[in-house]
This record gives sequence, structure tokens and C-alpha cells, in this order.
Amino acid sequence: MVNDSLINERAAWFGPDIQNSSEWLMHLEKADLDEIHSALQSVKEHNLKIPFNKEDFSLPNLSKKIVSLYDVLENQLGFILLRGIDRDRYTDQECELIYWGIGLHLGRPVSQNTRGHLLGHVTDEGKKMSDPTTRLYQTTLKMDFHSDQLPVDVVGLFCQRKAKKGGASFLVSALTIHNVIREERPDLIDVLHSPFNLDWRGENPEGEQPWYTCPMYSHFGGKLTSRLTSRAFFESVTRHGEHLGLTELQREALDVVQEIGERESLRLSMDFNEGDIQFINNHQILHAREDFVDHEDPNLKRHLLRMWISFPKEHRRALAPDLMERYSYVERGGIPKKEVA
Repeated sequence: MVNDSLINERAAWFGPDIQNSSEWLMHLEKADLDEIHSALQSVKEHNLKIPFNKEDFSLPNLSKKIVSLYDVLENQLGFILLRGIDRDRYTDQECELIYWGIGLHLGRPVSQNTRGHLLGHVTDEGKKMSDPTTRLYQTTLKMDFHSDQLPVDVVGLFCQRKAKKGGASFLVSALTIHNVIREERPDLIDVLHSPFNLDWRGENPEGEQPWYTCPMYSHFGGKLTSRLTSRAFFESVTRHGEHLGLTELQREALDVVQEIGERESLRLSMDFNEGDIQFINNHQILHAREDFVDHEDPNLKRHLLRMWISFPKEHRRALAPDLMERYSYVERGGIPKKEVA
């Protein structure tokens, strides 16, 4: 029997309680912005390209504030929004350099896909979900609540450009969902703490089987960790064998998780301003997106920059052994690049 006690951590929040709070909003001050601008100029003067090193993007005082985010992300709400970068002041390429430089002060970016992207681009690529290698962020479709595929410590997003209409970001606490399931559907707790089969969707390392197993929740080291990945990873796993598909009870459990997460009484809605940076704890906060209508002009299309960030060892949470197997890919640099990708 798993530990199904009530979670009382700060990260077990209800969206409406903090929707209008300033607790999750960090306004960058003029001194912070001056440091960022100075660091950018230094990178450009030295003609450095991504991936440059943290030492190349010096943030003497802002870096101290960024270090304080370890506690915010791991022991407080589990997410933060940095606001204040003047998007109109910088080109797309300069924003990439700024975002990369700031992210380095939080941890180590790892590869997000078989293209080896350390700095990913979340934009409509015109792909269809019928293609088993497509990921939802490459479309304009609604994204259900999920954790990103690898158990990286933090998922970061920088808003380059907003959509013509829609595309709002939603967050929900996976810990609060667990508490609600404990009250409303305790029969599903053991199911969610047991292994599910998931499709790598073409991103398995060379020599590894194209599917893997993972529990959706696990208790370890006094922390509850979630791995509630996008539904597509569960559905397409049957291409490797019908026996790998969801059981009726597993399917019901995932449906219940999604239904609870969608409740306005639980979720938080966040509209990005251009230049905003969002960091979320990928172990305990689920994120979603509404569908959107984009601009016809390719230069105006919705465009977010994404990083998967691994914390320094001293700031990582302890993970259950079966999750550490998944985290080993993070330690090795993320999803390996494939030449055919």
C-alpha cells in the first residue's frame, strides 16, 4: 500500500487562492535589467554562440536572486514568472542569448529532442498528431495538463511572441490533484503509483527499446513526485504491441487526473507578456495550454523558447529508484541527438 496521506506542502495550492498573488511574480528591477544588457553586450563583443558558459554571462547581483529560486521552485509554490525584459529592445537572436544566459544561472540545460536542441522552439510547425513522432508543442492544438517527457528539474519558457488569439498558459499542482483523488477516488491511488507503459515516440536512445515504464506518482525522501506525461505517449505505445496499451483502470485514472486538473477551482491561468520567463518544477507542477489562432505572417507567429534545466546536485530532490533510471538520461545530457532527425 502506498503512502496516501494528505500533502500539506506549499506547492499543494489552489489556483484561485493565488491567481492574483504577487508571490509567483518576480519583477526585474532596473539594476537587474542593466546587468542583463551588459552581459549580452559582452557575449556579442566576444562573438559567443549558444551553448556558451555561465561565466560568459556575468550577473553579479541578479544571480543571487536566481539562486533564491531553488527554494521557490522546490519548497514553495513550485513556479515563478520573471517579468520586465523589454522585448522590443532586443532582436530574436538577442533574446535567445539573454534567456540562455539567465537559465545557466539556474542549472544545466539538457537536450529536449532528437535534434539535440538545448534551446527549444515552441511554435506551430504544421505537424499532425497522426505522425507518431510529433509532439503537441509543434501544433496549434490544446495541450492537456502534463509533465514534460524527461524528469528534468525545471521547464523554462521565454515568450518571444504571443499568438493572434488564445494560447494562454495554465498551471495546476499535481500535489493538489493527488489530494483530491485521495478524497474523491481513493481506489485510484494505487493505480497511479504503479507502472504505466509509455511510447518514446521515436526519441529513445540508440540501443534502447522504443517504450518505457513509469509510475505517475511516487513517494520518496519525503516528497511526492509526478510523471503525468502527455496523453499521446500512452496512446501510441500500442504500436509496439497491443499488450502495452492502457488498462481500463489506468485509462480511467488518467481521465480523472485530467478532469480534476481542468477544474477552475484548482488551476491557475497565466497570460504571457512578450519578454516573460516562466520556470516551473517539472516534478510537481503540471502545465497546459489552450489552443490558439496564429498570425499568417511567419515573422509574427507565436514563438516561445524552451529549456529543460537540470539542477546542480546539491539542489536536486531525491527520486525513487525507478524514476532515477529515467533521470539518468537527464544526467547524461537529455535526449540523445540522432543524425537522421
